[in-house]
Amino acid sequence: MANMNRLDRYDLNILAELQRDATLSNQDLAERIGLSPSPCSRRVKQLQDDGYILGQVALLDRKQLGLTLTAYVLIGMDRHTPERFEHFQAEIRKCPEVLECCLVTGMDADYQLKVVVPDMDHYQKLLLGTLTRIEGVSSVRSSFVLQQILSSTQLPLQHLRD
Repeated sequence: MANMNRLDRYDLNILAELQRDATLSNQDLAERIGLSPSPCSRRVKQLQDDGYILGQVALLDRKQLGLTLTAYVLIGMDRHTPERFEHFQAEIRKCPEVLECCLVTGMDADYQLKVVVPDMDHYQKLLLGTLTRIEGVSSVRSSFVLQQILSSTQLPLQHLRD
């Protein structure tokens, strides 16, 4: 991966604009950042090659799709061995309802999951049919989102401009 110090204002502006709208044409992107299309296209390709841009996705409206329940789930493991953690991580990757899985510290848990499902019945099925059946899981604590105040996929870039 390239050195972060090599990112100039054009690169940072490209990253910021693409985070806002990855469907921009190269022509529109070039106009927004103040470059001609050819150098803009080369820079985007270089940012991809250097690993700054991992991919482009469509953001879907979960409520429109009937996914109205979001839960944050704390998972405790019975043993802290590499094999136990590897097995849990492999199993959790098979669950499309799990949008995020983080190994955490500072809590009475080993993992924090973000789960999105249609309703409580689906959550119960995931909980009892999958999560609690993964070998090594010793505790599961769930919190349910009442209202989402902020949700963003845009990473902060200000620290790179200083």
